[in-house]
Amino acid sequence: MSNLAEAQQPENTSQQRAPSSERIDDVFARQKAASRTHAYPTAAERIAHLDTLANLLETHQDAIAEAISADFGNRAAQESKVLEIFGLLSGCHYTKKRIKRWMKPQKRHVGLAFFGAKNRVIPQPKGVVGIVTPWNYPLFLALSPAISALAAGNRCIIKMAANSQTLARLMDKLISEAFDDTVLAVIPGVSAQTFTDRPWDHLIFTGSPSTGKTVMETAAKYLTPVTLELGGKSPTIIAEDYDIKTAAERLLFGKFLNAGQTCVAPDYLFVPEQKVPDFIEAAKAIVKARYPRLDTPDYTSVIDEKAYQRLTQTLDDATTKGANAVNLLDEAARDDSLRKIAPHLVCDVKPDMMIMRDEIFGPLLPIKPYRDLDEVIQYINENERPLALYLYSNNKATQDKVIYNTLSGGMCINDSVVHVAQHDMPFGGVGNSGMGHYHGHEGFVEFSKMRPIFQQGPMSGLLMMAPPYGKTFDTMYKAMLKLKL
Repeated sequence: MSNLAEAQQPENTSQQRAPSSERIDDVFARQKAASRTHAYPTAAERIAHLDTLANLLETHQDAIAEAISADFGNRAAQESKVLEIFGLLSGCHYTKKRIKRWMKPQKRHVGLAFFGAKNRVIPQPKGVVGIVTPWNYPLFLALSPAISALAAGNRCIIKMAANSQTLARLMDKLISEAFDDTVLAVIPGVSAQTFTDRPWDHLIFTGSPSTGKTVMETAAKYLTPVTLELGGKSPTIIAEDYDIKTAAERLLFGKFLNAGQTCVAPDYLFVPEQKVPDFIEAAKAIVKARYPRLDTPDYTSVIDEKAYQRLTQTLDDATTKGANAVNLLDEAARDDSLRKIAPHLVCDVKPDMMIMRDEIFGPLLPIKPYRDLDEVIQYINENERPLALYLYSNNKATQDKVIYNTLSGGMCINDSVVHVAQHDMPFGGVGNSGMGHYHGHEGFVEFSKMRPIFQQGPMSGLLMMAPPYGKTFDTMYKAMLKLKL
């Protein structure tokens, strides 16, 4: 029997776990205790954890992809493997090669002290990290921050989304077999309120801005530091100089991956006014070649009925208010039984439409024609700061103009979503799209307390300034000012 099939079977009574609320209490308490008695795991221990995780993912990748597809209703195994599993494997490999260097104490300049004093900063593990994940990339968004947290010497407990319980049960089984749960654990079925309402040493949440605010309020009760990855409406700009077909090939790949259910998916598109017809024609040819029919297994279902109805209402709201919805497939616009909506371009959009007010999180792409780049920049800056911003241009002046006149969590030039897969760059939002970041060295730092340690030398220079104050103090103070210590 496969691991997925085993995870879906009811457990024997003797093997049943405690209810999720009791189990989270137990695991949390034991991780807290372990983080205090063994506060600084060695580099070898941290590397071993990442090796174990990588081996688990590679060995069980087919069962994991099957579980993700079961939770969605349909998602191609190839998408899950390349977007979730491979990214995690490469993240493990990248990180474990650098852990020893990242852990080294950093020497710092010494001020206001003399005679051999030393300053250093050591990365101190925070302790127990809680990870709250969404359903859209349920594996990657659970384990990518865990890689950073484990590398920093922490212990982690993961809460997966209610829509990801097939995967949650499978990962609970696999991780429980591979790890002591004082290091890493997945708790299926626990509510977000029960999970977050405790004194974590760090809490990371990925989801909507509204829920992120609630998580932050809960964390504030315990003065728990938080990392929030919140999404938003990520704009995409095709500049005058860039080839329309090339831009369409690249940005539509990122847009329609996972049927648009991606926090960094292009949310709305600026196209030079005279090139809109060319973009629409290019998009039709590209999408038909990639998704020849709506029921292709290569095209992902919308996660659940609530999300499906929200997207159909969003599209209907736009067309009712005068938008022109262009179905990019030569067949029905939707299939209720499969929870699939055909990829659409939506033209003639207005500010009062749902599609321009809310994050879309689906296969609908509004187009905003423009005449001047300044009006594009003004529009972007008048709205909330996005998680991602995409620009298609080979012109250095255009690139610099957009980079230095806008703000966003991250930016990608001449492609879409690929910046998230760069392990040597931080990933995170700004303003309404989040706070904090992880991936690479910045992720290691995010989940560490950079602990300063001052070590006095054989003599203390400060004692030369001790009372009673007089000429000695005045001489020393003038010397310090002159030396600019």
